[in-house]
Amino acid sequence: MKLTNLYIDGKWVESASRARFDVVNPSNERVIASVASADLSDADRALDAAERAMALWRSETPRYRSEVLRRAFNLMSERIEHFAHLISLENGKASADAVGEASYAAEFFRWFSEEAVRAEGTISHAPSSGARILVQQKPAGIGLLITPWNYPAAMGTRKIAPALAAGCAVIIKPAAETPLTMLALMPVLEEAGVPNGLVNVLPTTHPGALVDHIMDDPRIRVVSFTGSTSVGKELLRNAAGQVLKPAMELGGNAPLIVFEDADLDTAVEGAFQAKMRNLGEACTAANRIYLHENIAAEFISEFVARMSKLKLGDGTDQRSDVGPLVNEETRTKVARLVEDAVAKGAIVELGGYAPEGPGYFYTPTVLSNVPDDADCIHDEIFGPVAVIQSFTDQDQVICRANDTEYGLVAYVFSKNMKRALNVCEQLEFGMVGLNRGIVSDPAAPFGGVKQSGLGREGGKDGMLEFMETQYISAAW
Repeated sequence: MKLTNLYIDGKWVESASRARFDVVNPSNERVIASVASADLSDADRALDAAERAMALWRSETPRYRSEVLRRAFNLMSERIEHFAHLISLENGKASADAVGEASYAAEFFRWFSEEAVRAEGTISHAPSSGARILVQQKPAGIGLLITPWNYPAAMGTRKIAPALAAGCAVIIKPAAETPLTMLALMPVLEEAGVPNGLVNVLPTTHPGALVDHIMDDPRIRVVSFTGSTSVGKELLRNAAGQVLKPAMELGGNAPLIVFEDADLDTAVEGAFQAKMRNLGEACTAANRIYLHENIAAEFISEFVARMSKLKLGDGTDQRSDVGPLVNEETRTKVARLVEDAVAKGAIVELGGYAPEGPGYFYTPTVLSNVPDDADCIHDEIFGPVAVIQSFTDQDQVICRANDTEYGLVAYVFSKNMKRALNVCEQLEFGMVGLNRGIVSDPAAPFGGVKQSGLGREGGKDGMLEFMETQYISAAW
C-alpha cells in the first residue's frame, strides 16, 4: 500500500483529499493498483520539504553527493529485473525492452555520480581592468520534473541524477499511466542515502492545476519536462511568469535515410532498432524512412522479413517481442494514421490492423509508397508503423528530411563517410545516428532543435541545466 501513496519528505502519505486513481495493465486492461492523487496542499508540503532538504544538500561536498548517486546505481542495478517487471506491467513494453530501459535508467546515476565532482569553474585576468574574473557553477534551486509514460524509469533518472549531482532538490510528477516505477525507485534512493525531502513524488489526475501551482511558487527555479510540443509550449508560457529555467525535451519526426552505398544488413537492423525500440513509442523513433530507389526493393524485402518475426504478447511474458501500446487513445491514433495513408495510396507490406482480444495491441506494420500528403509523414506516429518513401537525389532527400517543424534526431546510413558526415551537418536535428539506430547514451547530450525542445539531458550538459553561472569580479 505504501508504494502507491505520495512520497513527500521521505514519508509515504495519502493525499490531503484522499483521492486515488487506478493504474491499468495495457496488456489485458486490468487494474494493477490504486494510486494516491496529489492536490495543491500536497504540492505545498512537497515544496516545504524540498526547501529544507536542499539547504543541507547543497552544502554537502561534491564527493559526498557523488557517492550517494553511485550507491543508487549499484542498488538499482541489483534490482533490474524488479524494475523491468514493473515497467512491463504498467507500460506494456516487452520484457527485453523493459530490461533495457531499467539498465539505461540506472546508468544515469553512475554517469552523474562521476559528473558531480566536475562542476568546474575558471579564473582569468580581465584584459582592461586588471581584475580577476572568477566563474563558478552553483545549484539553481528546486526543480520540477515532469516525466512521460513511455519511459517511466529512464525519463525520471535522467532528470533526478543531474539535479542531485548539482545540489538541487526535486519534485517529480510522473505520468498518471505509469506512476508505479517512479514510486518504486524511492526505497532505492533512501537506501542509497538520499536525505528526506530531497526527492518528492506527486502522481496526480489533475496535472495542469498541480503543475501550475508549483510553478507559481518562487522557490521553484527549474522546470524539466519530457513530452509533447503542445504541452511544452504551455509550460514555457507559464515558466515566463517566474522566469524559470526551462529544460524541454519535446516531440520528434525523425527521418532515416539509407543511401545506395549503405551496408544493407546494417541499415535494415539499424532501421529496425530506430523504429521498433520501445514499440515505436519514443520521440527518437524513425518516423519517415527514405530509401534510395536502387536498394529500396531489397531493403523492403529484408525489413519486412525482420518485422514479421516479431511475436505479440503480454509485456511481462519473456517470449513476447512486442507488447501493447499504452492505452486505447494511442492505438486509435496509430490505426487512424495507417488508414489515412492507405486511403491515399500507401501499400501495406505487413500488418496494418489491431488484433482481436483484450489489450491495446497493434501489429508491427510496414507501409511503402507512402504519399507526401499522408498524415503520418507530418505527425509523430508513436507506434509500430514503418513509413517508407524512396528518393534519387541527395540534396532533395536532405530537404525532405528537414521539412518538419521538429528537429530531435535523424539517422543516416552510408559507407561513404565523407558524404555521410556532410549530410549529417546539413540535417537540422540536434542528434544524428550515423550507421546506427540508437543514439541515446547517458554520456551524450540528448536534445533537439526547432520545436523539439530546449537544453540537453545527459553528458556534461545535463548537470548544467540545474546550475546557474556566477561571476565574481575580484581584486587582490
